[in-house]
Amino acid sequence: MNDDDEFHPRLGRIKRPSSANKRYANQVRAAINRAGGRTGRKSKFTGSRIGRGSVMGAWLVNRHQQAGAHHRRVIVKARIVKLAGKGMERAAAHMRYVQRDGVSREGERGQLYGPDQDRMEGKSFLDRAEGDRHQFRFIVAPEDRSEYDDFRPLTRRLMARMEKDLGTRLDWVAVDHFNTGHPHIHIIVRGKDETGHDLVLARNYLTVGIRERAAELVNLDLGPRSELEIATQLRADMTAERLTGLDKQLRGLEDDQGMVSPLVKDAARQTLLTGRLKHLERLGLAEEQRPGQWCLDNDLEDTLRRIG
Repeated sequence: MNDDDEFHPRLGRIKRPSSANKRYANQVRAAINRAGGRTGRKSKFTGSRIGRGSVMGAWLVNRHQQAGAHHRRVIVKARIVKLAGKGMERAAAHMRYVQRDGVSREGERGQLYGPDQDRMEGKSFLDRAEGDRHQFRFIVAPEDRSEYDDFRPLTRRLMARMEKDLGTRLDWVAVDHFNTGHPHIHIIVRGKDETGHDLVLARNYLTVGIRERAAELVNLDLGPRSELEIATQLRADMTAERLTGLDKQLRGLEDDQGMVSPLVKDAARQTLLTGRLKHLERLGLAEEQRPGQWCLDNDLEDTLRRIG
């Protein structure tokens, strides 16, 4: 072989995108957003209306978009778990996990409960689920969780609302967890409706509808948030390691070059936005290009959702 034909690759560290590249990417994204968020011709069909609860989900999505700052907030994480293959073994392991020692308020074992029973056995639920195609798992965490000594009444009212929205009885069990600084509820729902058919839920109901129903109940229990509560939460949002309303506001302030300036008329809001930008910079998700002008990371939302 001729020496000229020899090739010796030199491996090195993958470099992070330059600031210029990030600015260009942000400009492209900002232009797409101004044009309606589409990069080309695309079908309007998304599949979000397939399944039970699609109409109610659309209504709740619209209500969520119009909700004011006084509206109570609830975090809901939803998963659809397939039970084929070793799925039932994993379902049994998950059932043991949510009932493990030390998760109750008193530091004892987690206790399953249902629509009308305070104590239930996980085995009977799993036996009923034998042969199911899938199951739903929800984690529900009211932002004002410290106001609740017992989540069971809230859980039962939420599931009753969901049954009305979906037009079917639901077979479910739940466990309350108080072992962290963020008390929450684990809810497991069988993937069958009351007729024995597969239970399919519309995407908009899963992603927004359940959260809105839970927030509606917390609002009824505790009343709208006061100005002091709102101010306290906004200060907490400045350093929260999750996606917050401040992050969405910052995205809305991006200019044609993908740059963000926190200079707004409201001095209090300006302080919050500036504080949030500085915290995002510490997380590596924002960079101050010029004094008072920032560039947000392209994957800001996805990264904060994963952290949260």
